[in-house]
Amino acid sequence: MRVEKEYMHLEDIDEIRIYNASHKDFYKPTPKEFDIKDLPFQELVDSIPIEIYSLIPYEDGKDFIIQSIGKFTLDKYNCTPDDAKGRLLSKLSPLFYEVLYDELVDVYKNHNVKKIRFVYYYNNKLSKLSTAKIVFDMGRIFITSNNIDTETSNRDDLEYRDFDEDKTDLMENFSQTGSYYNINGKYTWSQGIYNIINRSKEESDDYFNIVFDLVIPEDKHIVNKIFDITTKETAQCDEIIRIETKDGILKTVEVNVYSYFDESGIIIRQGMVNDIAQYSSDELTKPVDFLLDGFKNSTKLALMIEPLNIKQFKFSKGFYYIIEKDYEEYVHSRNIFENIAEEDTIQKLNKLVDGEIDKIDETFNYYVDGNPNNKKVVDLYIERFEYGNTTHSLGFLTDITEERHKQEQLIASNEHRLVLIKEIHHRVKNNLQILSSFLNLEKRAYKNNPNLIIEHMQTRLNSLALLHEKTYHSQDFKNINLKAYMLDHDRQTINVVDFPKNIEFETYVDEDLELSIEVITPLLLIIDEITINAIKHAFPDKTSSNNKITKSIRRLDNNTAELIVKDNGIGFKDINNISKNLGCEIIKSLTRQLGGEISLMDEETGTAYRLIFPTEMEHTIE
Repeated sequence: MRVEKEYMHLEDIDEIRIYNASHKDFYKPTPKEFDIKDLPFQELVDSIPIEIYSLIPYEDGKDFIIQSIGKFTLDKYNCTPDDAKGRLLSKLSPLFYEVLYDELVDVYKNHNVKKIRFVYYYNNKLSKLSTAKIVFDMGRIFITSNNIDTETSNRDDLEYRDFDEDKTDLMENFSQTGSYYNINGKYTWSQGIYNIINRSKEESDDYFNIVFDLVIPEDKHIVNKIFDITTKETAQCDEIIRIETKDGILKTVEVNVYSYFDESGIIIRQGMVNDIAQYSSDELTKPVDFLLDGFKNSTKLALMIEPLNIKQFKFSKGFYYIIEKDYEEYVHSRNIFENIAEEDTIQKLNKLVDGEIDKIDETFNYYVDGNPNNKKVVDLYIERFEYGNTTHSLGFLTDITEERHKQEQLIASNEHRLVLIKEIHHRVKNNLQILSSFLNLEKRAYKNNPNLIIEHMQTRLNSLALLHEKTYHSQDFKNINLKAYMLDHDRQTINVVDFPKNIEFETYVDEDLELSIEVITPLLLIIDEITINAIKHAFPDKTSSNNKITKSIRRLDNNTAELIVKDNGIGFKDINNISKNLGCEIIKSLTRQLGGEISLMDEETGTAYRLIFPTEMEHTIE
């Protein structure tokens, strides 16, 4: 057996560590020497959840007569109150007499109050922990303690309930924020705390304040202040302290500690710890800054971390652009709700802040500084979720004023009312269905050549992505200038496909030829199929020169246009056989979708396709 004793300055408590002690060290049955009456309130002592020991000083404090012992200890050593009452502490428990004697005498002589934490180890493994307070009253020494047996304690009450762990871990990782709570001397730490102190969880962490233990000596007085304030009935404290992690990194952290007493009079302490200077100035910024910097160029979209926490919130710059406030002058409070036009939205926000609802997803009018002449339309999404006993929140604020104005213009216009945002979703869905069909066909046809399937799909996706990019920015799905698009398409194809250096593109498109997205989508996929076939098969001699693929698109009349794709390669030897391959089947399918007619042209050299197609198709979005 080994005993160590150390005063823990930060917590103002004596810690006694006892290693590999056996039952006989703590309890040695001995005959009764004194007739001692029960405490007048013994029944009350036996019914409360904490341990209370009563000792009567003997011979002016040379020893102490046991009047009562707590139920936990009696059960631990399988004895009754009568087996302990009326015995001297030095005889019944020599170990406790030895390690507590100085504290007991000090409390008896000077009427001081002492706090002691007992930490028990067996084979270097933490087995039990208790925190005791020694006071003098009614001519007796009273010892109160809370015992936690790590081998038998039920941990269910310490498990986190009703929270999204992945979301919280992600948020705490980026924000370098962690939370904890302390019940009955036992701590529960979130993953964010371990991110801050730069280490993983250890078995004994439930029993120690693993953040305050790292405070540098110069800031220990701040920790004493925190503990002094938060031992009151209901108290909250915000302070900034410096800690040094076990790997030698100095960090500045902000701590917010809140405490209260439960129905049994046991103190509950909750805390939030935020790393406000994770690295020195010449190193990387904090993860939260890295995340927020992803939004630094956005004046229309704001990321909000902890928007429901007036102390720990962090917003990207877009938030301040939207509300038109300087970062330094903004005060985060419910007062900002006064600038919202819709009363029902304000009510929902108040319910969210008060914890009555967990999520809000609203579009509303926001009056900058309460001015109706400076109105913005904004989307707000905030989600609130619990992690242990701590509430966290994430959200987005988006200025959609311009989009809403354009949308209103489109709705007001019969000409453009069909190009609302659902159209692009519909187009993407249709195009993905087409690509999925082609992929299934090629998986069967080219199952031994997956790289070819990937290259074909990459080309098609690239073409559709370019088309959607142009139409999205122009917001015009019915009048796409084909010439500007085809020139970009050629450059994209060269970059995506394994393009031989000895092949050149020549493209001609009528200047005024404008087509709708319904027409241009199958048209560009037909061009892709013919072009890829030409690149793969028309020029087998890799050393040849003057190889060309020519595309020409001309308007024939008001309703019809012509596409000719021609190469000067080796051509086809068997026209009937080539018309049955998968590429031709895909081209025929796309031609039917377009409502056109395609044919092979009779050329002396190379291969040429001629497609006649309508320049307009029926608009399909309802």
